[in-house]
Amino acid sequence: MSFKLLLQDEKSSARAGILQTSHGEIETPIFMPVGTAATVKGLHQKDIVNDVKAQIILGNTYHLYLRPGLDVLEKAGGIHRFNGWEKPILTDSGGYQVYSLAENRKIDEEGVFFSSHIDGSKHRFTPENVMDIQRTIGADIIMAFDECPPYPSTKEYAESSMHMTHRWLDRCIKRLSETDPIHGYIQMLFPILQGSTYPELRKESAHYIANTDLPGMAIGGLSVGEPHEDLYEMTELVCDILPKEKPRYLMGVGTPENLLECIALGVDMFDCVMPTRNGRNGQVFTSEGIMNIRNKKWEKDFSPLDPSGTSFVDEQYSKAYVRHLFQSNEMLGPMIVSSHNLRFYLWLVETAREKIISGDFSSWKHEMVKKLSTRI
Repeated sequence: MSFKLLLQDEKSSARAGILQTSHGEIETPIFMPVGTAATVKGLHQKDIVNDVKAQIILGNTYHLYLRPGLDVLEKAGGIHRFNGWEKPILTDSGGYQVYSLAENRKIDEEGVFFSSHIDGSKHRFTPENVMDIQRTIGADIIMAFDECPPYPSTKEYAESSMHMTHRWLDRCIKRLSETDPIHGYIQMLFPILQGSTYPELRKESAHYIANTDLPGMAIGGLSVGEPHEDLYEMTELVCDILPKEKPRYLMGVGTPENLLECIALGVDMFDCVMPTRNGRNGQVFTSEGIMNIRNKKWEKDFSPLDPSGTSFVDEQYSKAYVRHLFQSNEMLGPMIVSSHNLRFYLWLVETAREKIISGDFSSWKHEMVKKLSTRI
């Protein structure tokens, strides 16, 4: 399990690398489709491989723990055998879900008590049992258990939360060192950097997790409603501190524009539900900007979703046809747009990688960013 940094752009901090995992290598920068419950919603695994061309997908510890449950996953032989995905998988530790369940959880030094969103049953997560749960799930990359503070947070709360996340990280590392992989392959633990939007806290957290010398570094708590300016400022700040020889994962981010700006700041890995969640509601991301496929203006437009040909969808389905599917409440509509949006995100990071290697990333990024947020 290793990360090889191949090249850094001369005019920015953008990087191209290769992350080797137990289920194959990942070319970075990379976007990871979110498969919360062991599936990317609405898409077959073969579509994610052949059409989206994803190199890695995500699962979520909280959701998989509740359903299908650890007994099922252990008996299946781990998540790869359970869902038929033969490439790398990353699992989030559930810290963000704990954050989002503010009315149904209680945090203390030992961990978190929470109520299931499914049936109201009571459960306990600690750094130790979250490591055990992720051992059972069997992802290639597993995340430390953290607390994600809301935005905005007072400095006092953010600082207290950050220090507890660091103490929980130490317990995660200890627990992982005391246990062996269940399914016969190595798992990589990534720590999560916190500190809200306070520069001094972000610096302190960056130094703390850098000193753990774990295989990768994750930046958390920057997809909770803060302005984009704060996202970029905090990301740049910590990327200047985090070790260059480790992959950097910016959790839960974000828009196509966010991806390019943060690649330029030195981030290697991204995930976000936006391409699929927004896609199910008719929002289409393209190389020329963003469109709402439900709009009447597309009713008789028989051109591809994206004229640049970033997706297999552009070879098969017109704007008019996909709009018709949404207007008719046909499930194929959300499936097509979800697949298209994911392929577009993957095309974006793949092209960024090509531009980093060829030496013209910065000029390309500057032109692309102007288009990506345009409403068409």
